[in-house]
Amino acid sequence: MKYTDHNAAVWDEWASTGCPWTIPCTSEDIQRAKAGDWGVYLTPIIPVPKEWFAPYLKNNSLTGCKILGLASGGGQQMPIFAVLGAECTVLDYSESQLQKERDVRAREGYAIEIVRADMTERLPFDDASFDLIFHPVSNCYVENVRHVWDECARVLRPGGLLLAGFSNGIDFLFEDEHPLRVANKLPFNPLRLSEKERERVLENDGAYFFSHTLEEQIGGQLKAGFRLTDLREDRDRPDAAAAIAAYYPQYLLTRAIAE
Repeated sequence: MKYTDHNAAVWDEWASTGCPWTIPCTSEDIQRAKAGDWGVYLTPIIPVPKEWFAPYLKNNSLTGCKILGLASGGGQQMPIFAVLGAECTVLDYSESQLQKERDVRAREGYAIEIVRADMTERLPFDDASFDLIFHPVSNCYVENVRHVWDECARVLRPGGLLLAGFSNGIDFLFEDEHPLRVANKLPFNPLRLSEKERERVLENDGAYFFSHTLEEQIGGQLKAGFRLTDLREDRDRPDAAAAIAAYYPQYLLTRAIAE
């Protein structure tokens, strides 16, 4: 089994256990969004600044903007974009996460294209297909981040926006316990561990997680042809298990333009 097939199955399981990234938006959320009261998230706590959606967001409308939700299933962000008038496509490798998209679509009556695919492979879209890519924290589940950025650059139109959330890698340095204990060398790649160590990691974490350097994350965007225009830092919610969150932010969210 490919490691991404394993991770897809894990996300199918997490979707049934109340993982925060699998809880769809409510009808009340939809009504508030229509009235201008909305927020979408690339990382756990900080909503994406609305000014990041310029020049596509005008008078609480994204009409005419073609958005790809990359690894963004779960019925959380894409329904908001759809009711704001965007032409939306969501891609995910978890069938359960995509089913949540179908459920919200049926409940609210909007249009969205739903695609099951693996972002470690060539994305199933033509060049220059989208105006905006919304990519919440998820490339920690893939080994080769540069491929993801290259594919984002390919399917975005010149001048299009990449809004991405990702780990800065510090989570992987420590065990999730108090007191904090250094446990791994970085960057962390479970595929390079011995079979015994890999089994231990999967038993503890469930999925294959990969840390990536900022050279891979930010430098990779730049090498793919993006121009970085803004970034913010974020951390896990207080009720999350990661002990490091009390001491240091673990995530970045970035806004970049396809050149």
